[in-house]
Amino acid sequence: MKNILLFVSIILFWSSVDGQSKKEILYVGTYSVRGSQGIYAYTFNRAKQTLTLLQAVPSLESPSFITIHPSQKYLYSVNRGKADIADQGGSVSAYGIDPTTGRLSGLNNKSSYGDGPCYVEVDKTGKYIFISHYGEGNLTVLSLFKDGLIGSVSDAKKYTGNSVNPERQQSPHIHSTVVSPDNKFLYVMDLGTDKIYIYEFNSEEGTLHPATTPEVSVVPGAGPRHLALHPSGNFAYLVEELTSTVGVFSVDKASGALAVLQDSVKSLPENFAEKNTSADIHTDIAGKYLYMSNRGANVLSIYTIGDDGKITLIGHQSTGGTVPRNFLVDPKGQYLFAANQDSDTITIFKINSKTGKLTEIGKPIKVPSPVCLKLLALN
Repeated sequence: MKNILLFVSIILFWSSVDGQSKKEILYVGTYSVRGSQGIYAYTFNRAKQTLTLLQAVPSLESPSFITIHPSQKYLYSVNRGKADIADQGGSVSAYGIDPTTGRLSGLNNKSSYGDGPCYVEVDKTGKYIFISHYGEGNLTVLSLFKDGLIGSVSDAKKYTGNSVNPERQQSPHIHSTVVSPDNKFLYVMDLGTDKIYIYEFNSEEGTLHPATTPEVSVVPGAGPRHLALHPSGNFAYLVEELTSTVGVFSVDKASGALAVLQDSVKSLPENFAEKNTSADIHTDIAGKYLYMSNRGANVLSIYTIGDDGKITLIGHQSTGGTVPRNFLVDPKGQYLFAANQDSDTITIFKINSKTGKLTEIGKPIKVPSPVCLKLLALN
């Protein structure tokens, strides 16, 4: 009996060690300024709470926003740089991820078929990518091959219209997309027209068709930027970039429709009166807290989320740098990584799961103009 217990203990011990030692890689998309070499990869030591440079990957100009394929075998970036001198607009690049080391290797580059690509997302099947263009105000859907290579355009949408802000809303500016958890719907944020477009997505053909409720409008001048879905799938939280507020919606999972629960919930500290634009938004893994980054105030705004999906502002956390663009909530719920674009730093915070508050850990790491962060645990 003792030998059996000893054997079981040994198995449990090594299983625990194996689970704790899984290598984690933080990938960083950047703007091509201040000496940036392209996409950076850092090894994250969870036990020591440190990031160590693994690789700097020379890329086309400004590989700003990145995403990881559902298979975890490939990474994609949108770039301001053209894929080829004959191409129009920006580009999108595919990289293979080494399953042992996490290092990236280039696969191919394609035109994104629009100016100012700013966001890229892969559908749940891993067969298509959606590319948002801020500059041209259009959306493209490109096919993906099984080996990760980017293929041809399967659909494209061009938008028209404007809104009330004379400096930022003279024309459409498609800023991001979000795929529903069941892969049936795509939400498209248009900063220029103050609208969220809702599509039914055909994952067999890679095509988009207006949903039963094809769009929802927000408060004029708000400027939709990024959208976060609650872990339950019942609620959605919108970054309203131009007014530094959050729009809160209920989600009809059957139709994909959004209904307003709260209009323009404030995010800034009471005594802050300078220029600010909000950027990124995420919930914690339990869906109890919501975080939004603010560029100008240089803080993360922290909200509680009620059972009804409504939010209440409870505080702010300095990001330890300037112009916090994108940030990442650790999939295990322990840490938050904030990318400070203009101070060239990434700051790590410990998340208090009971209060939602953040505590800065160690010193920020230096990386030129970090824009987007993705964390991958290697298999």
